Amino acid sequence: MTSRSDSPESDAGRLHGEFKVPGGKLVVVDCRLVDGKLAEVSVSGDFFLEPDEALQDINRALSGQPAESTPGELAAAVTATLPEEAVLFGFSAEAVAIAVRRALSKATGWLDHQWEVIPPSVLPTHVNVALDEVLTEEVGAGRRNPTLRFWDWEEPSVVIGSFQSVRNEVDPDGVARHGITVVRRISGGGAMFMEAGNCITYSLYLPQTLVDGISFADSYAFLDAWVMAALEKLGITAFYVPLNDIATEQGKIGGAAQKRLANGGMLHHVTMSYDIDADKMVEVLRIGKEKLSDKGTRSAKKRVDPLRRQSGLPREAIIKAMQDVFTERYGAVETRLSDAEVAAAEERVRSKFGTDEWLYRIP
Repeated sequence: MTSRSDSPESDAGRLHGEFKVPGGKLVVVDCRLVDGKLAEVSVSGDFFLEPDEALQDINRALSGQPAESTPGELAAAVTATLPEEAVLFGFSAEAVAIAVRRALSKATGWLDHQWEVIPPSVLPTHVNVALDEVLTEEVGAGRRNPTLRFWDWEEPSVVIGSFQSVRNEVDPDGVARHGITVVRRISGGGAMFMEAGNCITYSLYLPQTLVDGISFADSYAFLDAWVMAALEKLGITAFYVPLNDIATEQGKIGGAAQKRLANGGMLHHVTMSYDIDADKMVEVLRIGKEKLSDKGTRSAKKRVDPLRRQSGLPREAIIKAMQDVFTERYGAVETRLSDAEVAAAEERVRSKFGTDEWLYRIP
């Protein structure tokens, strides 16, 4: 085999990985594996880097690194070798590490997966919550393709976070007066007040390889970039307020939560308010002064600015725009819940999500 770079055989055994930094530039890594270590590493992309020589520093830092290196170890190796005056614009050492991991097939990109979309179908809130656990497990086990599912429901509900106290989050008088169903989900985060037609809620079920090397905080915006693009098409400029709030200049429109399972599956879900009844919300939820202390507002009602007012569009039109953008970006195909998945969720309601033991595990 010749060693000339323009020889067709020179590509044999060469590994290739790409990572587009959200809001930044493309980072590309080409390399080989020799005795379990990176060799002939070449980093490229449309980023900016000063001085020029720093690119060779990065290549040398990665060469010889074990293939089993973690994203943090790879990023640290890059950072340690860069001169103090180096300027990385549009990318970072962490972005390089992700591209390396993708070259090694330890991390994946959106287009590495066949995505499916499940349109809204009305289900009891308990079943919606149980499906989040069931479908995350299925994706982690490789029995279902990564999936985007839109929720729908009829009964007015409050869905509290996995670690929230029922007593501290929910007003029992308001719950009784308005006939609210209270459910606990598997992910952390705050309580969601949901009436039929007043929210847009979706869940992403994905392998954790998609966020390999991406920090917990950055993974929120990364997984919702398609949503921001869909809202932009509707004339709504949205952005993330760390850690997990989605907002516009007019106010908060939603929040996200996540759960990572031991089998490699991951749940990322979002609820955005479409036409929320703020008066009823504050009668049902206990939203304390401490929670509002760093939000720049004195009123819980002012924290949520519905999408209906900002867009002037029907809820169904916004959901369709979101589904269309996701489908176009990631080549997703429309599918449905299987009878077995629904039955598994209903059984999970009986054994877990519908029990007082689960709901009041933190009284």
